[in-house]
Amino acid sequence: MIVGILGGGQLARMLALAGHPLGLKFVVLDPAPDACSGVVAEQVVGAYDDPQKLKLFADKVDIVTYEFENVPAESVRYLTDKLPVYPSPDALAFTRDRLTEKTMFRELGISTPEFYPINSLDDLQESVQKIGLPAILKSRTLGYDGKGQFLLKKNEDLPLAWEQLEGVPCILESFVPFSREISIIAARARNGKTVFYPVSENVHKSGILHLSTCRSDDPMQKAAENYSKLLLDKLGYIGVLSLELFHSGGSLLANEIAPRVHNSGHWTIDGAHTCQFENHLRAILGLPLGDTSAYGYCAMVNFVGRIPESKDVLAIKNAHFHDYAKEPRLGRKIGHGTVCSQREDEFGRSLEKLLALVS
Repeated sequence: MIVGILGGGQLARMLALAGHPLGLKFVVLDPAPDACSGVVAEQVVGAYDDPQKLKLFADKVDIVTYEFENVPAESVRYLTDKLPVYPSPDALAFTRDRLTEKTMFRELGISTPEFYPINSLDDLQESVQKIGLPAILKSRTLGYDGKGQFLLKKNEDLPLAWEQLEGVPCILESFVPFSREISIIAARARNGKTVFYPVSENVHKSGILHLSTCRSDDPMQKAAENYSKLLLDKLGYIGVLSLELFHSGGSLLANEIAPRVHNSGHWTIDGAHTCQFENHLRAILGLPLGDTSAYGYCAMVNFVGRIPESKDVLAIKNAHFHDYAKEPRLGRKIGHGTVCSQREDEFGRSLEKLLALVS
């Protein structure tokens, strides 16, 4: 079986690494000739909307999945006419646009921050009067890792924000005074069977995920699972999906979906019985889903912009080192480290040492 992946970054790399022991082969489509998954998968170098490259890619694989969701809709339709594509194009369409995504949340009874569609500076000014400040202006599509977002603190920020986002369709969201950010990762199989990983508690720096900690006994686990199940069933979803949430007061507010394997689940590679990458492949291929429980206490720390020496990470007890083989660049995720231990005190000490390497 040959699995095609749209996108050739670190998520594709980790999918291939998880799939090789299952006897799978991989082909990725990515415009960058030095895509970091190229060492573990065959690569078709080309734009996602290049008809010749899409045909070459489709001819090489048996099934298609994604490592990122911002693929041209026409390209996805072309592939769907030729091959099984999971998650489905319909699921992708719902989740790539923040407005349709938030609207779906509301229709399913999933709580969200207050929001309004924004198509002009006048819309923005009127909506700010309703929501108040601070508020967050986000582009409806193509935003990730804090990109395409502007925190509005005062009325004078509005023209600048609209100018910086270049007048693209946006969504304005109320600022949520949350106590923490969490995410839940689920895998749904072709037969509808669904499994959930323990909630991850997440800390961001400059809009980029910094730390994810597995919370196996989190009091919001069941509520997060219920929200995720509503979405998975509504979308007829197949594969791994992550739902990001704000914990505010005693309830959860949905932030956004990632229709793919997710950065906050990287701890599962070393810390869960079956990692998110293997379960994604199992789900799309119709294989039985694996055990999602954690071995013990686990956390993941992103290496952003620079990567520590492997010897320094591996000198930490129960630490694991993951290098994506990407050129260092400001704000770029180029690797991560994990710490996993059966003992809470030992886990805490090791995590503190890992965090010190990236401070």
